[in-house]
Amino acid sequence: MGDVWQPPFPRSPFQPMSPVPPPPVPARPEDTARSFLWASVPLITLGYGTPFSFLYAAIRQKSVGLGVTAAGYGAGTATVLMLMQLGSPVFFVLAGFIAIMLWIAGTAHAFAVRTSVFPRGVPRSRLNEHAVKIAKYRRELREQARALAAEDPALARELRIGRPDMPRTYDDGGLVDVNSAPPQILAALPGMKPEFVERIVRRREEQGGFVSAEEMAVDADLPPDVLPAMAEFTLFLR
Repeated sequence: MGDVWQPPFPRSPFQPMSPVPPPPVPARPEDTARSFLWASVPLITLGYGTPFSFLYAAIRQKSVGLGVTAAGYGAGTATVLMLMQLGSPVFFVLAGFIAIMLWIAGTAHAFAVRTSVFPRGVPRSRLNEHAVKIAKYRRELREQARALAAEDPALARELRIGRPDMPRTYDDGGLVDVNSAPPQILAALPGMKPEFVERIVRRREEQGGFVSAEEMAVDADLPPDVLPAMAEFTLFLR
């Protein structure tokens, strides 16, 4: 019988039971459309709606800076309206010039800050839903890998199912073959402790491996509460 592995041991870099980080979820189309509609308000209203659009942005983002900006555009719009009421051609031309500047500046400013007012982050609920889909997909991969291993163990070994420590192309969803995986991979199983790994390694060397998670739990004297989580990720190729 070979040397029995002893703790301490390094934690597996493969982390076979860890869920795959979900890929970025694109922003919803309605969010993008809403941001463009908001930024277009100054353009559509010839600049007169700029104070109101930036006031909305200040309230949405709870931003004092955007609130000051809204007040500034409001003061500029009020100045234009006041000059137009004076009746003088000079004041009327001046009001028109200021109005055009506010129109251009407000439109450019709105499009410049659009992504900060409507950040492209994904709501936590959508990320959670995506994570659930990933976890279910990984579970399906494990079920398919187990079925393949039961039907053709030789092929399963060739595909290195349950051996995340070895180079391979087949994705088994995070399975670990308890009968052949090295101790550091066993140590990454959920609920596993150093003393459990030691007993599993010793017992599999003595009897040539296990046939099921239940047999492993009995022979290696594992606590009953760790079996359900561990069984989800274990495989027993003989």
